[in-house]
Amino acid sequence: MTAEEALKRWWGYDSFRPMQREIIDAALEGRDVLAILPTGGGKSLCFQVPAMLRDGLALVVTPLIALMKDQVQNLAQRGIRALAIHGGMPRREIDLALNNAAYGDCKFLYVSPERLSTQLFRSYLEVLNISYIVVDEAHCISQWGYDFRPDYLQIGELRRQVDAPVIALTATATPKVAEDIMTRLSLDPQKPSFILLRSGFERPNLSYIVRECHDKSGQLMDICRAVQGSGIVYLRNRSRCEEVAAMLNANGVSASWYHAGLGPLSRSERQEAWKSGAIRVMVCTNAFGMGIDKPDVRFVVHWEPSDSLESYFQEAGRAGRDGLRSYAVLLWNAANLAHLRQMLETSFPPLDYIEDIYQKLHIFHNIIYETGEARSLRFDLEAFCKQWGLNRAQVHYAIRYLEQAGHLSYTEDAEFPTRVRISAPRNSLYDTDLPDPRMVPLLESLMRCYPGIMSYSVPVDEEDLAVKCDATIPDLRQLLYRLSLERIINYIPSERCSMVYLHHNRLTPGNIDLQPGRYAFLKGNAVSRLEAMEAYLTDDSECRSRQLLRYFGQEESRDCGTCDVCRAKSGTERTRKALLEYCAAHPVAGPREIKAFCDDPASGLPQNAMEIYRSLRDEGLAD
Repeated sequence: MTAEEALKRWWGYDSFRPMQREIIDAALEGRDVLAILPTGGGKSLCFQVPAMLRDGLALVVTPLIALMKDQVQNLAQRGIRALAIHGGMPRREIDLALNNAAYGDCKFLYVSPERLSTQLFRSYLEVLNISYIVVDEAHCISQWGYDFRPDYLQIGELRRQVDAPVIALTATATPKVAEDIMTRLSLDPQKPSFILLRSGFERPNLSYIVRECHDKSGQLMDICRAVQGSGIVYLRNRSRCEEVAAMLNANGVSASWYHAGLGPLSRSERQEAWKSGAIRVMVCTNAFGMGIDKPDVRFVVHWEPSDSLESYFQEAGRAGRDGLRSYAVLLWNAANLAHLRQMLETSFPPLDYIEDIYQKLHIFHNIIYETGEARSLRFDLEAFCKQWGLNRAQVHYAIRYLEQAGHLSYTEDAEFPTRVRISAPRNSLYDTDLPDPRMVPLLESLMRCYPGIMSYSVPVDEEDLAVKCDATIPDLRQLLYRLSLERIINYIPSERCSMVYLHHNRLTPGNIDLQPGRYAFLKGNAVSRLEAMEAYLTDDSECRSRQLLRYFGQEESRDCGTCDVCRAKSGTERTRKALLEYCAAHPVAGPREIKAFCDDPASGLPQNAMEIYRSLRDEGLAD
């Protein structure tokens, strides 16, 4: 089967997008590939197609649990078996998934990076027939990157144990980050084995607009009125998402809000409402958008600047994937810049504070010295901060740095699915008088679809069960709850919480290696990224697209002609030409006549026309 035949058979497409075929060909030749494709470039097919053409399974390392689940579900809908293991799953489930991956007909095994170093995962390496090691969000392996994750460094060790080519993928990598990725993933760091395939980052249909303003609500409403179609509005603050969505709805623009604090059902319902067009604008944090393929997004508005051009470029790139004219609008003011600088300081708390948080974290979970290695802890950040009277943001970044320094892994908003165990004996189920007739097909579905449910608690798919029982998900949850009251099942409802995975036993004070050199290095990188963001906001002398492309290493480019800078330049040139023509036609006209011409609405000249006239005089081109 050829790559095109596989594309048609499983995905229904007739041809590949730009660069996809080159990446797939290199992978099929057995070469290590680093592919840098912009958001919406179709990165998933670049490893899914070659994996379908080779024996064995592709091991896909990704930090994005939501994306992991989406891809497993999408592959299943195409008749392709895929499995996932990630933080928060009980050991028994991980063992079962790895066993199925090793001895079943699985083609893709998605793994979160913190699982790579566990003894259970490593014990299966010899029996997993791995065709490719796929590194999604590959910039996470680079300390130069904006989202470095130490667990990704385990992939380098994995390469020495698994003889399989690597397909590394990212949407955002500067030249320095790309070089670091290839070095860290090569078997011989002195001789990187990778072929680098980089798609052009130009988005000719995407107009980048930067506006300094204080009335952001007014600006957003102007955009919604001027640009037809659906949009995304990104904010950094969860509560502000709800406020801005309410403002839009009050002004006749259908909007909803989305952030990591929502439950899985609410997330799914709001996401589907937006994708279907029932909701026009989604107001959200950066928890929204990853892996969502909606091609007709006409505008993406950033309510405030991102802390890096990498994250901004990725989020802005969710507009206009269908190739039609779309807009990426960034709103900012001096207060936003001051806030970014303040957040930079908050995100690097002092090292002695970080060491104190390390000890308090263990005390909070009743872990004594020299114990705790490999413990998975459900971590309630709000309760932790309340108990110790601490600032939430500082604690968050302290834990993040403990992760950077290799002491733990931290997963925010891990999702734990609904779990059910049938506790009643099988033979008694048929003699029990159930209070609701819908409980019968529900119990039958549970027994048919979940082997072992009579012996131990298993995770269940609420959406699938609801369909089988012809019930809504709230109705299903009520039925499960009532069955638990009848002592027929043990029912543990789904929940979301943060997880901390401890890499070693608790250390005594003074023995915690916080790597001051790395701390200074990472802070220096963060400062550089912030300065690049500030330069982009304030530089109105060069095309926005050219600024972004140069940041990502693409030196050769031309003015886009549609960003705010290019439009301003174009307007200035038209005004200069009109003034020169007027002066040539009216050689005796003085400043008063020129001003009258500039102020005449019929002339169509901008408000700064007199300033342009004065510059023409200074250049000696007008009297």
